[in-house]
Amino acid sequence: MHDIKTIRDEPETFTAGLKRRGIAAASQLTSKLLARDKELRDLLTRLQQAQARRNEASKLIGQAKAKKNETEAAALLKEVAGLKDEIQVGEQKERELTEVLKSELAGIPNIPASDVPDGASEDENKPVPARAFGRAPGMNAPKDHVTLGEALGMLDFERAVKISGSRFVYLKGELARLSRALASFMLDSHTAKFGYLEVVPPLLVRDEAAFGTGQLPKFEADLFQTFKAEEKQNRLWLIPTAEVSLTNYVNGEILAEAELPLRFTAFTPCFRAEAGAAGKDTRGMIRMHQFDKVELVSITTPEQSNAEHERMTDAAQEILKRLELNHRVVTLCTGDMGFAARKTYDIEVWLPGQNRFREISSCSNCGDFQARRMNTRYRGGDGKVKGMVHTLNGSGLAIGRTIVAIMENYQQPDGSIAVPDALRPYMNGLEKITK
Repeated sequence: MHDIKTIRDEPETFTAGLKRRGIAAASQLTSKLLARDKELRDLLTRLQQAQARRNEASKLIGQAKAKKNETEAAALLKEVAGLKDEIQVGEQKERELTEVLKSELAGIPNIPASDVPDGASEDENKPVPARAFGRAPGMNAPKDHVTLGEALGMLDFERAVKISGSRFVYLKGELARLSRALASFMLDSHTAKFGYLEVVPPLLVRDEAAFGTGQLPKFEADLFQTFKAEEKQNRLWLIPTAEVSLTNYVNGEILAEAELPLRFTAFTPCFRAEAGAAGKDTRGMIRMHQFDKVELVSITTPEQSNAEHERMTDAAQEILKRLELNHRVVTLCTGDMGFAARKTYDIEVWLPGQNRFREISSCSNCGDFQARRMNTRYRGGDGKVKGMVHTLNGSGLAIGRTIVAIMENYQQPDGSIAVPDALRPYMNGLEKITK
């Protein structure tokens, strides 16, 4: 969420950032926010003046009574009563205006960093050549993961549709084992090599947590919710990513600068009610309502966050490098970034069955955008609060898409799947997945 004081001090900069985000009516939006802010500040000034006069009049009542000036005392009592009513009405109006301003600010996306490329869609994302790895494997007529998995008898979409609907799947046998192996392999890499703390977080969160990371209120339709039949007001949300639980771990806290950065990783199921545009990626495991993922989250000072973003991307890439999977990294343009991000790297893995690169991880620096929504700050060694922390999150990696990448890149002419060397210790030495 944005700081209204910053908007007040630098309206042109804020408007320019909104325009880069593709918000056509950026100038009008800025003006609307500033008008709302002025209305609120003017009201607060009037309330302060009324409260000061009320306090002064209350003292004068005592003085008038001491002088036995009942006429003056009665007039002052009437004035105090009127001021009391005026203050009560004003305080209610203040609460309403504050909530309206907060709601308006909460629906505005983060401002892109200065080095984020401008653009309207994914077609204008910019590759990062220095981060590219490997080459596409040469193979004749490669099959996609659905064809391979169903032939192995280890992917069952039909039965999943029967009990849950579309965008669900049963993983069976060695593919289920591969899923478990990947989670362990990824967590071991992130904790041992990159120093992330492994966490098992809650999968159900309150409104405040979903608001803190930006899922609410804008993306309510994308989430699954649960509540007792007669207690809808006590609803909980199934996490769309462990980013929600991990980032909100520090919700409302003031952290010591010396303990930053904090780094968390977790393996969890994730749930998304909206899984892409209608008719897009309906085949296979690319877009699912339920999927497993290893998440990375960092909490840093503002000075640390840019370097931490590069480091987090390194951690996610390390998994693909050790699996020897051809991939590239792109910087998302302003029109393709997520709501809370100020800069995002997408890691895209080569999928022979689709003959294209597909996203397997997004690593985002959110700056202080989420921290402001969570009211998470940090203090220096002198004990003074220095400001909002910065938050970052990334996939390290999505398990389902990694399985897809392994199946399509390691497929053999006989339909079997070779197990990457790095995963064999996690598969009890298994070298090949066969029917």
